Amino acid sequence: MTTRLPPVIDAHHHVWDLAVRDQEWITGEELAPIRRTFTLADLEPEARAAGVVATVLVQTVTVAGETPELLALADGSTLVAGVVGWTDLTAPDVADVLAALRALPGGGRLAGIRHQVQGEDDPEWLLRPDVLRGLRAVAAAGLVYDLVVLPHQLPAATRAAALLPELTFVLDHAGKPPVATRATHPWAGHLRAFAALPNTACKLSGLVTEADPHTWTVEDLRPYADTVLEAFGPDRLMFGSDWPVCRLAAGYTEVLDAARALTGGLGEDEQRSVLAGTARRVYGLREPAG
Repeated sequence: MTTRLPPVIDAHHHVWDLAVRDQEWITGEELAPIRRTFTLADLEPEARAAGVVATVLVQTVTVAGETPELLALADGSTLVAGVVGWTDLTAPDVADVLAALRALPGGGRLAGIRHQVQGEDDPEWLLRPDVLRGLRAVAAAGLVYDLVVLPHQLPAATRAAALLPELTFVLDHAGKPPVATRATHPWAGHLRAFAALPNTACKLSGLVTEADPHTWTVEDLRPYADTVLEAFGPDRLMFGSDWPVCRLAAGYTEVLDAARALTGGLGEDEQRSVLAGTARRVYGLREPAG
């Protein structure tokens, strides 16, 4: 008798069309395998075959035109339940821009905003007055804020989350721990301080590409997965594939299988939270069908 695996929500993936817009971050030999167009039509067969019933589509570039495009894709999709887009947090009219995005086709699926904080030279960029003002507008719009940061930027993220208890901060890729070097310090301490705040959550995503992409094993990822599980608990942790970036190290099913293995010691309800429930609740996603 075959056991039917519970449905999954993929809380973090991307698409891009190089004929529409260049992805300037995809440079060098290491990233060459993903320097091509990836569409929802590419993703859907892999996701459906893996038992994924809904996804969250996440921005890739700091270009205002991308978010309306992602919302339009979501509007025509039975798979994409939420979008994390981009807008300039420092713009004086950020609240009006967010309202305008909500009014677009697919605008009802706008669930959050993200900025590539990892690319900012200032480790305290999140604490700038103009950025904090923008983050307050994100909260007022009923959206969450996705954080893509490096470990040394986590302290500023923690202070921002403490200053804005009304805003939920979702940490992408577990804060990018140095899996390849097997180090945990100072990442683990910074992560625990961030997780101590109740308005924070985390994605179990992106670990395979922080590991050695050619030799990684589930056991290489386990110390980092165990740390985030202990810090956030299953109710504030959610699975994300980081497709197609994950393809640099692993296929879609392989990434999901790793997440299942890393959460295999949890109870059934706890594993369901990580694989679907947390994403549904944090992003306010509609109940997926199927």
